[in-house]
Amino acid sequence: MLLRLVPEFELRRDVVPWLAAQGWAAALDTSENSSALYIVNVERNGKIIYTWKGSQRNTHIGLYDLQSKQNEHLYTFEKDLHIISCSVNNERTLLAVSFHHYTEDETASQLLQSVSKYLTLLIEIHPINNVRVLKAVDSCVRVQFLYPVEDRNASTESHLLLVSEDKYIEQFDIRVVAEEEHKVVIQKSGQLPRAKVADDLVWAQWDMMEQRLFYIVPKESKSTLRCVQFYPDENFNSILESHLDISVNDTQLKLVNFGYDYCQDQDVASKSLNLQVFTSKAGGLCVCCSLACDTPDEITYSIYFLHKGYNKTFTVSLERTESHQLKEVAFMNLDYYVAAYLPGQFLHLLNIQHPDLLCHSLFLTGEDARIDTLQNYPIRSPLVSTILDCEAGSLYAVSISDSTLLQLLQKSKQDSERLAALHCALLYFQHTEDLEMQIIRWISENLSTCHSFDPIQEFIIASLYCRMCPETQNLDKLLPYTSLLDWIGVVPGVICATDIISLPVLEFQNSKGFWEKLNSNLESVKYAEPQLHYHNNVLRREWRNLSEEREDRRTTAYLRNIFENAKKVLSHLDTWDSEARLVPLFEEEDYQQQLLMGLLNLIHRIMKEVWRRYQLHSCVFCFDERGSAGEFAVFHIMSRILEAANGMCMPLPPGFHTLHLGLGVRCLPLHTLLHYIDIGVLQLTETCVRKLLKDLDNTEQNEKLKLSIVMRLPEALGQKVRQFWNHPINANLIARKYVKVLLENLGNRQCSRSIPERFSVPVEFLPLNYLTSMLTEIENQGVHPYEKQDHVNARFVEEMALKHTMTFLGLKYS
Repeated sequence: MLLRLVPEFELRRDVVPWLAAQGWAAALDTSENSSALYIVNVERNGKIIYTWKGSQRNTHIGLYDLQSKQNEHLYTFEKDLHIISCSVNNERTLLAVSFHHYTEDETASQLLQSVSKYLTLLIEIHPINNVRVLKAVDSCVRVQFLYPVEDRNASTESHLLLVSEDKYIEQFDIRVVAEEEHKVVIQKSGQLPRAKVADDLVWAQWDMMEQRLFYIVPKESKSTLRCVQFYPDENFNSILESHLDISVNDTQLKLVNFGYDYCQDQDVASKSLNLQVFTSKAGGLCVCCSLACDTPDEITYSIYFLHKGYNKTFTVSLERTESHQLKEVAFMNLDYYVAAYLPGQFLHLLNIQHPDLLCHSLFLTGEDARIDTLQNYPIRSPLVSTILDCEAGSLYAVSISDSTLLQLLQKSKQDSERLAALHCALLYFQHTEDLEMQIIRWISENLSTCHSFDPIQEFIIASLYCRMCPETQNLDKLLPYTSLLDWIGVVPGVICATDIISLPVLEFQNSKGFWEKLNSNLESVKYAEPQLHYHNNVLRREWRNLSEEREDRRTTAYLRNIFENAKKVLSHLDTWDSEARLVPLFEEEDYQQQLLMGLLNLIHRIMKEVWRRYQLHSCVFCFDERGSAGEFAVFHIMSRILEAANGMCMPLPPGFHTLHLGLGVRCLPLHTLLHYIDIGVLQLTETCVRKLLKDLDNTEQNEKLKLSIVMRLPEALGQKVRQFWNHPINANLIARKYVKVLLENLGNRQCSRSIPERFSVPVEFLPLNYLTSMLTEIENQGVHPYEKQDHVNARFVEEMALKHTMTFLGLKYS
């Protein structure tokens, strides 16, 4: 299963044994009567409030601490009540409870009495003392204490939210005083102060970790999402407003994360919005909503990426359409991802930070989408990466399974799944080296199976992104997250429509954390996009300018600065890995590569893993034998790395081209090798060509190889390396080149004196005598194309000409 669920709390495991030890055995058998023991709330500090029925049908309220793994009895009602909502303050001195006033076994005469159906009480529980009625109404009320920041000293004031089914929310301020023996009682000052927080709402969600209230109010044909932030200084204010194209007319009030009343929630679900708001650490704000669909074999849901300014609506064709199996889509918050889950149908992971392309989302069906642990409805996501199964009474920590993700990457036949799994693995697991190495192995085995994207490019970009973005604020808006500018592929069975929406309006001052990051995201959308989308055109232009090495003052100083920085990076290349250098990359003066050094380490890691996988060693850089199958495979991978780097205008480690050429010489037939050189796949480097000319003997096949290489050398490189090939063919080439360059350099210059009739040479061949005499005269005038090679002169040219002529005539030369 892709989603790994680890039970952090289970009523049967963590509460039932404690109840049995305390003598409340009636709550042990939860399978027969689910209302006997159930969760009613999860507080911010990780404390879970639950209720159960005692042997005398009394109603008890208990608390389980996730940190200490201890249970605590909070309060007992001497009646059989149906607890609707319950919350305890941070100091565990006050308890707020909302419940149905009557039970089924009460007499009809009592039911006819003119009293309210629902009561909301405020109870002193440290010690158990006074009880105060907050509400006595005919509509349901939910309660929730506000929690200050963690590690704050005990406060003399608590704040309680009351959410009424009559579509309003108010806050009660409760002052307490400490008496003898640590007793705490409510300060008796008449009615408790209260303030209206929101009204006319049709939906509300409580964010317990960040102490935020999201709610929706209907407004003409659209609806408005608002957010109220509660602060540690006991103030609150409306901080966000966003217009959503969601119809909310004639819907019953839906409350999310205001406690859990399983029975009532099931009844409300069919009459209200299935909607949740999720936030992420990086400033992402998403509204997830499932929509009514007229087609029975389809289901539709929308994700409003408010921090991006657009909405994506997904229409999914269902594999099986049995009406009794279909339930509403469950949404889960995984921080970097939002999960949309429909049991028996699909699991859809949507990337919050980069939702632009559908290929960043992982859509699974069938067995891949199965989550065995979740069998019941409704499924809640009260905290980030947490799932609450209300009916089973279990709280799970949910995470993406790295092993399953790798299995999915390896077995998938669809490019969309491969790309999404690749990015998910690198982003979600935040640079895990072992996982990264396994991905490299997969890439080396599947270079030719991905048709819509280059896996090496995607790996390089995503790995760099994951290394740098957590360290530098707002860098994610500049760095690319993919090499793809668009996505022409489709996800089978899914239709996606994208709509531009208005950006939220924020009103806050000196607010750090999430609101600051959200505002930064909105500013980038508002003023910078699409300019901030990464393109390598500027980088290509700069690289081209640097490679030309223009001699103006600005460029010269710029180059000098880059070269100095590059030298520092190169000097530490061997220290990047504590192991002995496995891949024999050669450090050499390759200025184009030295200009951009940011990805050398990453490429080096890819090469190291490939080298280890095929069990190669440094001997591959010898030319006395042909390459093995493993060397050919590595050569192919290096060719793909080169192609990927060139496509993104990215640097390669010094010595990459040398090693690539060396493997090419060992593995390729001559005509293929020369073709790769001619089209630029293989680059002739001084280190490799010099070794080739010195190490290979002069057999007919090797002579052909050497001659073909020498004829393709650039002029500057050719002057350096030709001297290492001691062969008549090479000497003849040098002599011919010498004469050509010498005469070209002469230009229109004239000799200052007449050429002598005869030059003192031991040859009676007038054309050669005349050529030798002319070259000697030009040399005497200071026109020397090969000043650093003393053996190249007129005398050398004469000797090579004689050797060539004698060979051509079939005569012996001595």
